[in-house]
Order: sequence, then C-alpha cells, then structure tokens
Amino acid sequence: MEGHNPFHCCATCIHFRVEKTTGNVTYRCSRLAYETRPDYQFQCWTPKETVKRLMEVRRNERTENEKT
Repeated sequence: MEGHNPFHCCATCIHFRVEKTTGNVTYRCSRLAYETRPDYQFQCWTPKETVKRLMEVRRNERTENEKT
C-alpha cells in the first residue's frame, strides 16, 4: 500500500472541470461523468503536469533532507 499523497484529489486531476452558469458553479469529472468536489479522491486519478512537477520537487527535497 502506498503512503498518503497530499496532492491526490479531484482538483489536481486532468479530468477535473469547473462549469460556471449564472449564479452556479459545479465541478465534474470528465472521465467518469460525475459531479464531484475539488477535495474528493478517486482511484482513477491522473495528476496534471504542474502537479507532477511539484510532486517531483517535493520528493527531491525530501531525499535531500534525508541525506543530511
């Protein structure tokens, strides 16, 4: 089992969509065709490229801190 990933949520997924209408905002997963929330988590998560880069930076920082 993998450890907790603080980046794993719908808002950081490539399939997350925000739909704005007059006086209303809904969040949808374009892959699952579900209405969702930014903080929900599904197993099909595919992180956005910016999130992948940030995860790599944090992983490198953690590795550097463990060396010292």
